[in-house]
Amino acid sequence: MAGVRISRTLSIPQEEIELSFARSGGPGGQHVNTSATKVELRFDVARSPSLSDEQRRLLLERLSSRLTNDGVLVLHAGGHRSQTRNREAAVERFAGLLREGLKKRRPRTPTRPSRASKQRRLDEKKQHGEKKRLRRAPDA
Repeated sequence: MAGVRISRTLSIPQEEIELSFARSGGPGGQHVNTSATKVELRFDVARSPSLSDEQRRLLLERLSSRLTNDGVLVLHAGGHRSQTRNREAAVERFAGLLREGLKKRRPRTPTRPSRASKQRRLDEKKQHGEKKRLRRAPDA
């Protein structure tokens, strides 16, 4: 694998992605006790030379909840019995996360409620108030 293609303009070289393997839980019976099929993928977002300053800033901001204090993205994959399939799953998730993190977001266009929606809201409030008023005990 030469690298992981994120977009037309961005590809992360394999050397920047650190993969390690461990024994995994999940399906496999006795097989899981003897083979290291769980994959841990690590990618240093903060120090990656493949990312531009803007891309790095976006990823650090948008993936902040998934990064370590040092700015390293860590993913685990252990759902399959084979190391190869777990590796593929981890790399796919990694590429998807980076794609989402780098996606351009359209700015929100502020809108105002229509006259009809304001009227509906007021009518509903009146109905609700009337319902509550009818539940009260009559004045003595």
